[in-house]
Amino acid sequence: MSALTGVHHIALTVTDVDRSVPWYERVLGFATESRTDHDGGQSTVRLRGLGVTLTLVQHPHGAHAPFDECRPGLDHLTFSVPDAGTWPARLTEYGVPYSDTPDGVALRDPDGIRLVLACPAAVG
Repeated sequence: MSALTGVHHIALTVTDVDRSVPWYERVLGFATESRTDHDGGQSTVRLRGLGVTLTLVQHPHGAHAPFDECRPGLDHLTFSVPDAGTWPARLTEYGVPYSDTPDGVALRDPDGIRLVLACPAAVG
């Protein structure tokens, strides 16, 4: 068996890619790499940024229940940033509510998915 070499990409289900993609581009600095609108109504958008490939998926029948990190599945997604102290001003500029964490800031995307921007050096 070969060893794992890293994370290829992270896929998040969103309710509306046309709302989420601009948010991830504007607020977090991702860039759209590709978009595929599949037969049957599923849309997939691949983004690159913050050293990761992120895929946003909109399913044809949509997710109607709000995101809840207390249910099985994703709790939150943390991105490493060189200086978490620069993010509050940017988040404020775009009207994104956030809270401080011990090593950075926490925020939510348009679907309520909890994201954290953390500086590894801040972890004691």
